[in-house]
Amino acid sequence: LFSLTRGVIAYIISFFFTMVYGCVAARVRGAGRVMIPLLDILQSIPVLGFLPGFVLALVHLFPHRNLGLEIASVLMIFTGQVWNMTFSFYSSLKSVPGNLEEVARLAKLTWWQRFLRLDLSYAASGLVWNSMLSMAGGWFFLTVSEAFVLGDHDFRLPGLGSYMSLAIEKGEVGAQVLGVVAMAAMIVLLDQLVWRPVVAWSQKFGDEDASGRGVQESWLWERIRRSSLWEGFERMLNWAMPRAKAALTRKPVRLKPRRAGLRKLARAGKFLIVGLLAVGLVYAVDRYFMLLKTLSGEEWKRIFTSTGMTFLRVITAVAMASLWTIPVGVMIGRNPRWSRAMQPIIQMVASFPAPMIFPIVVGIVLSLGGGLGIGSVFLLLLGTQWYILFNVISGAAAIPRELWEVARLERLSLRGRWQKLILPAIFPSLLTGWITAMGGAWNASIVAEYMRYKNQILSTVGLGALISQATDHGQFALLGAAVGVMSLTVVLVNRLVWRPLTHQAQTRFGMDT
Repeated sequence: LFSLTRGVIAYIISFFFTMVYGCVAARVRGAGRVMIPLLDILQSIPVLGFLPGFVLALVHLFPHRNLGLEIASVLMIFTGQVWNMTFSFYSSLKSVPGNLEEVARLAKLTWWQRFLRLDLSYAASGLVWNSMLSMAGGWFFLTVSEAFVLGDHDFRLPGLGSYMSLAIEKGEVGAQVLGVVAMAAMIVLLDQLVWRPVVAWSQKFGDEDASGRGVQESWLWERIRRSSLWEGFERMLNWAMPRAKAALTRKPVRLKPRRAGLRKLARAGKFLIVGLLAVGLVYAVDRYFMLLKTLSGEEWKRIFTSTGMTFLRVITAVAMASLWTIPVGVMIGRNPRWSRAMQPIIQMVASFPAPMIFPIVVGIVLSLGGGLGIGSVFLLLLGTQWYILFNVISGAAAIPRELWEVARLERLSLRGRWQKLILPAIFPSLLTGWITAMGGAWNASIVAEYMRYKNQILSTVGLGALISQATDHGQFALLGAAVGVMSLTVVLVNRLVWRPLTHQAQTRFGMDT
């Protein structure tokens, strides 16, 4: 219950952040050029990159209570949830059809009416599915968020994550099994009581082309819709909505003499905020480079070697995940019956935090004579494969039936069908899956390359292991340098690889082109 409460609070914060950040990035001219690359960098910064600053500041702010640690834990879970939701919402807003935008403009909708009736409604389906993936991302780092070592201090909070962390450290198999069962029960409960009804409700926002993809049903949602309580709630909404609409659309009283003064005040406030942010940024950059000056040449060599090793593992894990997720995703996406049967099962499996079964995978790898260097690739695979799978399912489901019929009439071979229809059609969705999977893999490396297992520490050469070790020993200069190099690597990959591929996906492989 403690862990569930923290996850729900983090999700509420993530939802409101997504609404604000996504709208500003999509609707304010030029904002997306800065905000979206920044979001991609933040997604790839591991949880331990945020952890020391959050924990130290909040512990000093609340020295005699656990409130500081609770806030830090919620913020850590938030950093595992928010990025995927925000990317989904932003992508949905940027892909709203032009004819719908024109209708909203002709109807003279206010910004609030446009947000509710067009933006939020159009993004509802994708936002719901990515919300489930984001909750899974929050559970992924549950053991790190509730139990972490920082220098000589061992911080622990009551929760399922700290319970599993202690069970893994002591090698108590029975306790690990109980923790896995409890986590599975919580995921199934959330799926049946929350996500399944929300998915069934969100289908009313889908377009007509989506009707053939397989309708998701919910026993709870059907019972709620038939209940007298729901009827009373609808009557209350029918009474309240016209009054709320009248209040929102009421024309404000124009006070012309005060408008100029308010504009000047708003402009001055904007300049003040920008100035304060600039001063804070300059100070932070100066302190950061002062911290990096304390590192020796040998430490920098270690950082770059670790970066190369982790980069190879990330590429290998994404490639291995693509080998099975692409054919399986296409099979599920093009078959409504398979989609209806398999999506709930895959969703629950994807929601299970991979670090809780890492000890089983590590035990198997060690028993076969392998080390954590090889085992960490499989651990990264467990944490990143679902991003690719769900995006491929979405891309395959969006292929119009007419194109499948043309491929059949052309009598294309299986290879020709993949080359001329399937791969080009799913490429934009597949590219999104690759980008999010690589970001998740960089983040997951901190728990895949370094872990406490049966009263011993297992580690391998890698940037994730280096960040974990620096956090454990309180080496803040090494930690800051490792996080900075990881961020720089992500920026270079985005500029040199993902940006050209994204341009190709939008100009050559989009359904509208």
